[in-house]
Amino acid sequence: MTAHHPHRRFKTLATRSATAAALALTLALPARADVPAPVEPTYPGTIVLNVDATNLSQQIFQMRMSIPVKPGPLTLLYPQWLPANHGPNGPITQLAGLKFTANGKPVEWTRDPVQVFAFHVNVPEGATMLEAEYQYLSPLDSSQGRITMTDEILGVQWVSTTLYPAGYVARGITVQPNLKLPKGWQYATALETENRQGDEVHFKPHDLETLMDSPLFAGHYYKQFDLDPGARVPVRLNVFADTPESLEAKPEQIEAHRKLVQQAYKLFNSHHYKHYDFLFALSDEFGGIGREHHQSSENGVKPGYFTEWAKGESGRDLLPHEYTHSWDGKFRRPAGQNVPNFNTPLQNELLWVYEGQTQYWGSVLGARSTLVSMQGARDALAATAARYDSIAGRSWRAMQDTVNDPILNARRPLGWANWQRSEDYYSEGQLIWLDVDTLIREKSGDKKSLDDFAKAFYSINDGSFLPAFYTFEDVVAALNKVLPYDWATFLRTRVDGHGPGAPLDGLARAGWKLVYTDTPTDYIKSYDDRLKGADLSYSVGFTVTSDGNVRNLIWDGPGFRAGLAANTSIVAVNNRVFKPEVLKKAIKEAKDSKEPIQLLVKKGNVLRTIALDYHGGLRYPRLERIPGTKDRLESIYSALK
Repeated sequence: MTAHHPHRRFKTLATRSATAAALALTLALPARADVPAPVEPTYPGTIVLNVDATNLSQQIFQMRMSIPVKPGPLTLLYPQWLPANHGPNGPITQLAGLKFTANGKPVEWTRDPVQVFAFHVNVPEGATMLEAEYQYLSPLDSSQGRITMTDEILGVQWVSTTLYPAGYVARGITVQPNLKLPKGWQYATALETENRQGDEVHFKPHDLETLMDSPLFAGHYYKQFDLDPGARVPVRLNVFADTPESLEAKPEQIEAHRKLVQQAYKLFNSHHYKHYDFLFALSDEFGGIGREHHQSSENGVKPGYFTEWAKGESGRDLLPHEYTHSWDGKFRRPAGQNVPNFNTPLQNELLWVYEGQTQYWGSVLGARSTLVSMQGARDALAATAARYDSIAGRSWRAMQDTVNDPILNARRPLGWANWQRSEDYYSEGQLIWLDVDTLIREKSGDKKSLDDFAKAFYSINDGSFLPAFYTFEDVVAALNKVLPYDWATFLRTRVDGHGPGAPLDGLARAGWKLVYTDTPTDYIKSYDDRLKGADLSYSVGFTVTSDGNVRNLIWDGPGFRAGLAANTSIVAVNNRVFKPEVLKKAIKEAKDSKEPIQLLVKKGNVLRTIALDYHGGLRYPRLERIPGTKDRLESIYSALK
């Protein structure tokens, strides 16, 4: 006979109570479910999104969302794969405070254990609307991400503020967005406005893809410039700044931007937007950006864009680049970018067309519009050619593989970028398309060019902004219509090859060659000014900031062989306290000496002296004419009539 233990009965009751509580909680939580694939064409009803962007002091966006629903399982997604970012970079860690209610009662959610951007809920019986509340905690400093809210400017990227139902194609989900602005602020966006009541803006309903592709800038100091006066299809430059003084643009500066629009129309022979809005921030605090959208672009630079015009030429290809994307990347898109929603992986294999050709046209349109001078365009091309001619990582990694970097690395800093390689499909892609352009010009007796490809490839369906997708074979076929040639082999050899060196044949066909002199171009001077240091890549093999921090080492260059790394700082040069000018002087003097340059360097808490055995003098890239050749760069950079 078992002895009776009173505490056992108490334990049994406690266990039963715990089991009952766990069962109740289980019933309240959504059942484990897979994330539905996006197969349904249309979501029933209109989702209403309310964004409160008034908390400037804490930089918090507050959201309320009303989602038409029916009882049963529902999965909501936070955008993960962001098209203009080319990777799975949705800022999920900054989504916070997520709560759901239906009929005034809480509805629990669970995160999918595999697809962590997905949230499962069980909509209770009798509910027709699911209410969501949450915040987007925008970065407080640049270590957390790009600053999108300051005391003077804010940017609403709807991909950061929006949830949407799984199982549906993005174009079939309708959202009606509303925005509460700080008192008296102005805004600009490609979205269509329904009305504004005080500081509350009500936008017309849009499909989810259009909403996500139509960010908004707002600010205290704002000025809009009409870049195509009297046109049926408006193009506007919307400028926001930290101070009203930064908004003061001279007529000739705005005229150059107007020429950009006209030169783009002459090049592409079409437009693919109802209207186009440059969103342009001039700020020391609001994060710098260049991001394409179909009917707008996000652009952020330092405040002196207009007021220090003469100093900023090297950065004025930003707007031409992003504007080109309306045709290349947003209207014509690689087939691998044809995805049904924002949580379906993108395939980036043709980014050297999407971004590389845009980089090429951005530089060309910058020159044709006079935003960049002819000399400035050549100096920028020289800097690009030199940089990619020195990429040591080409020996093991083809440029084609760098299209995966937005997925692999998401633009995090690299310790050895010259060896690891980064998103080289941009500017090495630019060199490849110069190669294509000059070959067409040479073989056609300068009767045809890449301009003819652009007119044919981007002008289809004029006026439509529904995307037209293409494959590698489509690009080859379009080139062959301009000039019959083995373009498939030509392109694959360059994107899949290992060099040696960058694809510089286009420079030679254009009548120019890359050389190095001991005097920097204005472009290099401008770069050094932005760096607040010195680019000495082609002499000692690294760049250095004004406070001595070593950056961007050339793999197996003089600095590398001396033992420098990007976590090292230079304290002194030949026993003199470091300044960029002191190091430059030492490099000059070492040219006529057999003695190495002595660097006192600091790494962590350790000081040591290293011998920099370099005697080649200062070397800066520039272009030099090849005697007796045709100057095709002048033709490429000259405005179309």
